[in-house]
Amino acid sequence: MAVSIAHLGPAGTNAEAAALLYADWLERQKRQALLCPYPSITQSLRAAALGQVDVAVVPVENSVEGSVTTTLDALWRFDALRIQGALILPIAHALISRAEQLSDLQAIYSHPQALAQCQIWLENYLPEVPLIPTSSTTEALQHLEDDPTIGAIASQRAAQLYQLPVLASSINDHPDNCTCFWVLSLQPSPGGDRTSLAFSVQDRPGALVKPLQILAEQNINMSRIESRPTKKLLGEYVFFMDIEANAADPAMQIALESLCQHTETLKIFGSYGILSPSA
Repeated sequence: MAVSIAHLGPAGTNAEAAALLYADWLERQKRQALLCPYPSITQSLRAAALGQVDVAVVPVENSVEGSVTTTLDALWRFDALRIQGALILPIAHALISRAEQLSDLQAIYSHPQALAQCQIWLENYLPEVPLIPTSSTTEALQHLEDDPTIGAIASQRAAQLYQLPVLASSINDHPDNCTCFWVLSLQPSPGGDRTSLAFSVQDRPGALVKPLQILAEQNINMSRIESRPTKKLLGEYVFFMDIEANAADPAMQIALESLCQHTETLKIFGSYGILSPSA
């Protein structure tokens, strides 16, 4: 039976490209894949959490714009999900339009992440043109129709899929732009050299210091920490953390046991590695 993969759609999004990478990885494991587009990241994760699909492939961090907060917030809610692996996808944006030249454009549509990743280019070439956010880069293409005053930022692949002209290519501000995607499912994590978790602490001075000390005492390196509001009370936060260690390691076992005692809520999303489609 094919592995069903939820991702942000419609066809042509970077999330779909990441899902195709995962499908390629599955093929090398002699397994078939079925891509299932959803209208949002949250709905993709909900489908996986409810068992409507086998896995969800969602963006978690961009090298330019940082964390994808929608993913983090949803994962805190759908905490039965476990990370199966990470995929790194190079990101290249194109300006797609039926306009003959840049001066014809009166509005640019795209996903907020794409707009932010092309901010300098847009300020240099289209400083007066309004930027309008959409739920995905591919959805932005729907606004083009036959209007030559509208532009959309999406991938070159999306332009080819929908047979739309590219007015400018590689417009992202940083050529090494890439996004990390997580593959999540209800299955236990396979293990690997990195562990992701989240926790809340009591609102008191020094409450965050102790969890950090616990890792330092076990000589465990933390590669990322980020706070997100609990959305309950102003000033209450959840902390997401990536750790360069396997949860099964003895030092990590000691650290996790101690973290349980010094956090209000601790959620471990699993240990995993980078999935390479070529391997």
